[in-house]
Amino acid sequence: MTLPTLFISHGSRMMAVEAGKTGDFLRKLGEELPRPKAILCVSAHWMTEAPVVAGTAKPETIHDFYGFPEALYRIRYPAPGAADLAMRTQELLQGTGCVIDPDYGLDHGAWVPLSYLYPKADIPVAQLSVQPYRDAAWHFRLGEALAPLREEGVLILGSGSSTHNLRELHRGSDAVVPWAAAFDDWLGRTLEDGKTVEALDWVEAAPQALRAHPTPEHFLPLFVPLGAAHGAAGRRINTGFSSGTLSLSAFAFGG
Repeated sequence: MTLPTLFISHGSRMMAVEAGKTGDFLRKLGEELPRPKAILCVSAHWMTEAPVVAGTAKPETIHDFYGFPEALYRIRYPAPGAADLAMRTQELLQGTGCVIDPDYGLDHGAWVPLSYLYPKADIPVAQLSVQPYRDAAWHFRLGEALAPLREEGVLILGSGSSTHNLRELHRGSDAVVPWAAAFDDWLGRTLEDGKTVEALDWVEAAPQALRAHPTPEHFLPLFVPLGAAHGAAGRRINTGFSSGTLSLSAFAFGG
């Protein structure tokens, strides 16, 4: 069985206690997907100079944020670690400088969406970092190298955001801001049409690219699952916006 790969916009960390439409979407998606043997989650919230994969036996739930309601800090996602997957990932990424971190847990880029996708927390998970000083093509090549995992029962999940400009959030507003809609529409068309070269050149090709992503770390997780599907045309499987500018788009690749 060859699994699809996924990119999801994980939205606000408050989704952990306020599911909303995106939480409902993730619940349904988890029920519909073939059950994976393990999950490799590429999170926007773990940034390193070279690739690092977590080989932690019992990953802690990392609450990497401040000033939120107490209920959020009480949440735990006790999924088992995936040390074998970490070693396999390092093997496939030979030549990239990839190392294994024996202690890193699950940050909210991983545990918030996974708590809806697989609420029983019974599937082993390993996290893979992003390299914010590398480009989309680098992350695409990482994905290409990791493609064999799909046939080994591993779900490759990129967790970030289709747009991510926290300085321009319109809190309390349901009206989508035009520049955010323009970028999100471009992304959907580009991925659904299989225009991988244009997607990789997103800084130059996309409208309002640097306004949608003043920093790239939330966009880079997209290119790992895209690469693992060898640039296959994507299917947009979720839409919506939060706070006017934060896209909740999600995509599946390769089946």
